[in-house]
Amino acid sequence: MKYFTRIDRYIIAKFLGTYFLAIALIISIAVVFDCSEKLDDFFEHNAPFKAVVVDYYFNFIPYFATLFSPLFTFIAVIFFTSKMAENTEIIAILASGVSFKRMMFPYFVSALFIALLTFYLNGYVIPEDNTIRLKFENTYVKSRDVSFARNIQMEVAPGEIAYIERFDKTTNSGYSFSLEKFDGKTLISRLTAKNIQYDTLNNWKISYYMIREFHEKAEKMTQGTEMDTTIAMVPSDFFVTRHMQEQMTIPELKQYIEKQRSRSVGNLKEFELEYHKRFAAPFAAFILTLIGVSLSSEKKRGGIGMNIGVGLLLSFSYILFTTISSTFAIQSSMSPFWAVWLPNLTFIPIALYLYRNTPK
Repeated sequence: MKYFTRIDRYIIAKFLGTYFLAIALIISIAVVFDCSEKLDDFFEHNAPFKAVVVDYYFNFIPYFATLFSPLFTFIAVIFFTSKMAENTEIIAILASGVSFKRMMFPYFVSALFIALLTFYLNGYVIPEDNTIRLKFENTYVKSRDVSFARNIQMEVAPGEIAYIERFDKTTNSGYSFSLEKFDGKTLISRLTAKNIQYDTLNNWKISYYMIREFHEKAEKMTQGTEMDTTIAMVPSDFFVTRHMQEQMTIPELKQYIEKQRSRSVGNLKEFELEYHKRFAAPFAAFILTLIGVSLSSEKKRGGIGMNIGVGLLLSFSYILFTTISSTFAIQSSMSPFWAVWLPNLTFIPIALYLYRNTPK
């Protein structure tokens, strides 16, 4: 079988060309609406024009494009395939001896390219762009920086539980600190301090402290005004800011989740959802491509408009399903893994059903 024939190159060019054109058109509209919404904030906070263009919109565009990549893929497939069917090009391709299954080859090659591109951008490029974009928003649009954290409790090492009643990010200072060490379920020592100050990596300065060591028949107590010690924690461990997970690459997300799990820190579902989403989202390109071709490869009386309408309905249903399942996972005990993969697993049978019932 000869691969990448003239028909294959023609379909791939049509697919990718329409995909990037859809991104350009829809993102242009999104940028106009976003700019009109935030224009007053830009002027109010005296945002430099270069920062607006380079720091914000140059990073907003790739974020928005990859976020709705499944939608753009579906629109591209529906649009150009419907146009090919309207011009009887699909009939001509099938009449030349090319099977419908073989005709799907260039579609899936294009979907593979989009999936790999989306995976790479979402996993390794967009997080850095998001850091710049969100920093701009915090400076010139609406600040979401958190300066204080309260009631911090974490396992900093096996059998060592740290507690800080209040921590000030601006001064790297904590108040009402305690560090308890356990041997199994037995408490062997407890350090309490009025203040704790972060110095350098894992180095802390403790003020007005008292150490109680518990033995079988005795208790040893030590007090002091100031002491330097090493504790396996840093101030960034105390703050989970909004969209923090979107600023991490795949390796950083994995490392953060494992680190926080080892410390028995809860509320990691948003990070777990984001991690699994980085792998599940690219598969949507294949599923929606199969659905799109199955819906639009036949010439219909309603024309292209009917196909685009049905296609948009299905694509928005997919996005809505993904959003609902993710929200449900955060608010309930549902596994983040299943919350992310459930839309794919649900739409695969739909795609196969449409493919099998498409006239060939």
